[in-house]
Amino acid sequence: MTHLEPKTFQEEGVRNWPVTLTLGLTFILGVTLVPWYGFTVGFSGWAWAFFGIFMLLTGIGIGSGYHRLWSHRTYVASPALQWFLAIVGGMSLQNSILIWSARHRVHHRDVDDDERDPYSIGRGFWFAHIGWMLKDYKSGEVDYSIVPDLKKNPVVMWQHKHYLELVLATNILLPLGLGFLVGDPIGVFLLAGVFRLVLNHHFTFFINSLAHMWGKQPYTDENSARDNWFLSIFTYGEGYHNFHHLFQNDYRNGVRWFAIDLNKWFIGMAAGMGMATDLRRTPQFKILRARLHMDFKRARERLETDPANPRWKELLDTLETEYAQYLGTIKEWQALQMEKVQQGKQKLADRLDASYRDLERALHLQRKRVAQLVAEAVPA
Repeated sequence: MTHLEPKTFQEEGVRNWPVTLTLGLTFILGVTLVPWYGFTVGFSGWAWAFFGIFMLLTGIGIGSGYHRLWSHRTYVASPALQWFLAIVGGMSLQNSILIWSARHRVHHRDVDDDERDPYSIGRGFWFAHIGWMLKDYKSGEVDYSIVPDLKKNPVVMWQHKHYLELVLATNILLPLGLGFLVGDPIGVFLLAGVFRLVLNHHFTFFINSLAHMWGKQPYTDENSARDNWFLSIFTYGEGYHNFHHLFQNDYRNGVRWFAIDLNKWFIGMAAGMGMATDLRRTPQFKILRARLHMDFKRARERLETDPANPRWKELLDTLETEYAQYLGTIKEWQALQMEKVQQGKQKLADRLDASYRDLERALHLQRKRVAQLVAEAVPA
C-alpha cells in the first residue's frame, strides 16, 4: 500500500492512540503546567509576543491555507505564499494539507450525514468537536480520490511527505530556539508552543461543533451550519459558517463590510502584494437572493402560525404577491446571465452592470417590505 492509498479501518471505533495522546497530553500541559509556571515563575514579554505571533500564523495557515486555498480553491496563491501557508499550517498540528482537505471536502459534500460526514454534528457536540479524531470511524476514512488536484501540487505533496518533521521542527525546535535567543526557552516553549497549540486546536474545532449549533441561519436552513460573529473573533473569520456552507467557493466568509474576517483581510492583502490572484466572489445578487428566500420562508411560517391576527389573510396575500415579484426578479437576472454568456461582448458590460444593480436594488427593497409584513403580523 502506498502512502496515497486510503487507510481502511478494520473495526469501527478503535482507539486512535497517537491522536488521543497528542491531544490529551498537550491539553493537560496547557491547563496545568502552563498556568503553574505563569504564577510561580512568570512569562516574559518575549514569550507573550511569540505566543501572539504564533497564534496569528497558525490561524492564517489553517484558514487562508488549508481551508480557503486548498480545500475550496477560492483563490490562486503564488509559490512563495503556498510554501508559507504550508509551513505555518503544518505548525497547527491538524494533519497534512492533503488529509485535512480530503476530509473537509467530504464534510461539505455530505454535511449532517451521520454515516458519511467525518464530523457530523448529528452525532453530538463531543463527537463533532474532538471525538471523531480519537477513534477510527468509517466516516473518517480518508478518500484521496476527492483531492486529485492536490496530489499534483508539489508543495502539498512535500508537506504530506515531511509532515512529521515539519511538526516537530515548528512546534518544538522553533519555540525552544527562539526562547534560547531571548533568554526564556521554557517560557516561550510553554506559552508559544504548548498553550498556543491547545488554543489553536480548540478554536478550530469550534467550527465543527459550535458553528453547527449556535448562531443564525440567514442564508440557508438546508444544513446545520450557523453564522456567529462571536466565534469569528476566535476563529479568524471562520465563524460565518452558514454563508460559507452555501457559498463555499467564496474567498470571504464574513461577506459584509463590518464582518470580522481576518483570513479575508489576509488574502486581500496578499492579492494587493501580487501573491494571490483570481479571488472568487459570489455575485451580490446571489447573496441577496439567498437572504430574501429565507426572509420569505420565515415570514410565511410566521403568518401561517398566527391566524388570530385580523389582517392575517390580507398579509398572507400580500406576501404571496411579493413572492411572485421576487420570482420575476430572479427570471430577469437569469435572462441577463444568459445574454451575457451568449453575447460575450465588452460593449454590453455597462448596460448589463446597470441592469444587475437595478435587480439588486429591487431585492433590497423587497427585503424591507417583507420585514415590514412580519412586523405587522406580530400583535402589538
